[in-house]
Amino acid sequence: MTQRSPGGTADDAASNQAGSAAAGSDKIDSGHRGSEHSEPEHTGSGPAGPDGARTSERCGFIAVIGAPNVGKSTLVNAIVGAKVTIVTPKVQTTRSIIRGIAIEGDAQLIFIDTPGIFAPRRRLDRAMVAVAWSGAKEADIAALLIDAKRGFDDDTNAILQRLGDSPTARVLVVNKVDLVDKPGLLGLVSTANERLKFEATFMVSALSGSGVADVRSWLADHVPPGPWHYPEDQISDAPMRALAAEITREKIYLRLHQELPYHSTVETDQWKDLQDGSVRIEQTIFVERESQRKIVLGKDGQAIRAIGTEARKELAQLIDKPVHLFLFVKVREKWADDPARYREMGLEFPRD
Repeated sequence: MTQRSPGGTADDAASNQAGSAAAGSDKIDSGHRGSEHSEPEHTGSGPAGPDGARTSERCGFIAVIGAPNVGKSTLVNAIVGAKVTIVTPKVQTTRSIIRGIAIEGDAQLIFIDTPGIFAPRRRLDRAMVAVAWSGAKEADIAALLIDAKRGFDDDTNAILQRLGDSPTARVLVVNKVDLVDKPGLLGLVSTANERLKFEATFMVSALSGSGVADVRSWLADHVPPGPWHYPEDQISDAPMRALAAEITREKIYLRLHQELPYHSTVETDQWKDLQDGSVRIEQTIFVERESQRKIVLGKDGQAIRAIGTEARKELAQLIDKPVHLFLFVKVREKWADDPARYREMGLEFPRD
């Protein structure tokens, strides 16, 4: 049963409390409580055969790369079968590398959802693009995602050119195929394969799930043999504190995307398990100007309360414990030039 207790909004804070939210500072899983480590462990915990012996295991990293807003996070969530990365209509929603974990037969597939790759202008842009390419470089397979409707824009052309210099195995995934007629779709696929060699090509609709099973199946057959890195029921390596901040950031974008620029970020300051089984979470939303702080708060605190309520609801479904969520909005000028904020987001601070 879900219980909601009233939240309070101070001058720059909002509190939301409810009774069916879940929490804990573990990794995300489907019934398993992991540790706070962010690096994979070699568990060798693949599925057992009829006689109790382990069957042949495969495990590999797949970097999902592409231009901004082509559906990378939606695809990763669809393949994993759960929400492990946030999705909004805004480009550059994903800022750092996020891993989602799927099981297909004897194979464990570790998907690296990377920020969109584009021509960077700001320091934060450069950090996001750098981490995206690092994810592609370290993967066993790079999955290039192209928006069927947008086709070969400048960003995708630049990615194709750079991928040609990479020794990583590549597959092409054309997304949003339901928005393009068949002749146009076949022309897009033909041109992409003429420009760059792909091991396989898939046509999907990540939003509806069409074609996603084929991607999973092929990848399961082509990741290298080896032990699984994560327990069978773990679906992400993201610490819960980080995911909670991402969930709140998603709600900010969804509610204020017409008003609030990209210069905002969210950090989880406190995660405390209480004696009654609930969790107290305190988060700070950083913006760059006082005018932005007023937008996040809204008239009489209405916007911040709505953001907190939606974030708390999702945390409630995710971690299955009562959550008391307190949101604070603070102005920090030029936070996007602060190395500490980059460390919090898992990004390397560009010095130049």
